[in-house]
Amino acid sequence: MAVRVRIPTPLRKHTGDKAEVAAEGATIKEVFGHLERQFPGFRQALYDEDGTLRRFINVYLNDEDIRYIGGESVPVESGSVVSIVPAIAGGRSVVREACAYRRPLRFKALSSGPLRHRRGFGKVGLGA
Repeated sequence: MAVRVRIPTPLRKHTGDKAEVAAEGATIKEVFGHLERQFPGFRQALYDEDGTLRRFINVYLNDEDIRYIGGESVPVESGSVVSIVPAIAGGRSVVREACAYRRPLRFKALSSGPLRHRRGFGKVGLGA
């Protein structure tokens, strides 16, 4: 069964900078096994040492999170699209910075853009 697998930018070094690759398998686990055979070392980027999918790796089958539809054992049909999406965390909190400097937060709404902090902390809020 041919399946398209979308590869996120951080994992493209394993696939020769390809954003999408073809793989085969009846389940997500088999598809990832096929990817490992095609691109040795790919599995190490997805799985912990104990063989479980890393918790910051999200996998979608046709836009549905596999955690809610059967996990890695969910059946995959020919023509399906598997998307690997690493979770992203971090960044800078404007609220935390304002608290650190003991400044009140003051926001000014712009006519057609995102909200901006008057003290120059950058974009915050809607549309940023």
